[in-house]
Amino acid sequence: MSVAAIIPARYASTRFPGKPLANQTGKPLIQHVYEAVRGARRVDRVLVATDDRRIAEAVRGFGGEVAMTRADHATGTDRVAEATGRLDAELIVNVQGDEPEMDPEAIDTLVELMDSRPEAVMGSLACPFTCQADVQNPACVKVVLDGAGRALYFSRSLIPYPRDTGGRVDSPGRWLLHLGIYAYRPEFLAELTRTPPTDLERVEQLEQLRALFMGAKIVIGVVDRPSSGIDTPEQYAAFVERYREKMVL
Repeated sequence: MSVAAIIPARYASTRFPGKPLANQTGKPLIQHVYEAVRGARRVDRVLVATDDRRIAEAVRGFGGEVAMTRADHATGTDRVAEATGRLDAELIVNVQGDEPEMDPEAIDTLVELMDSRPEAVMGSLACPFTCQADVQNPACVKVVLDGAGRALYFSRSLIPYPRDTGGRVDSPGRWLLHLGIYAYRPEFLAELTRTPPTDLERVEQLEQLRALFMGAKIVIGVVDRPSSGIDTPEQYAAFVERYREKMVL
């Protein structure tokens, strides 16, 4: 199965403008993401999809491949879909452009899951929660699976709700944290991005709910740990510190 990984990247960000080009480690952030994805054994080709010339120049500067896209895309998924139209791949993996610590083995896990489940048009990953406060945090998206490992629902709310404890979470590992990486069959990705946003998606602000509303089967691979996405300058500073410590070891 031929696999292409596409990393959507834009310059504008409300909380962290210019995030892909932040380079306090000596490398732009987008390069860290690119190199992490290149470490996956099951990925044949890696591209950065962007509409920004500055990002494109940075990617080409470290030898990466760029797909220039339109500037009017509402989401990263739309940007990935445009880039997918120029490729000949049987599976598309969408890796967020702010995930410099993405585990290559997790990407391989997702690809292998999709390879083994031909009926699934979309896939993603989850991991057990380790912190009680995170389970209650709306920024941490929860996912509930059926007996076949398919997503029943994603929510910012606490699902399933522990009625017997009045909503108190005693064992956070019983809940699953959804991770922001997706795999798509190209035909379904095109259909997904042609479909208008649904009410569920608008309410929760979770794009994957559009796929469930369409009746799609989303298979979920459960891995041991999450990666650390970067949304703010503070989170980037913490990543820089972790990176420097790793370089010293």
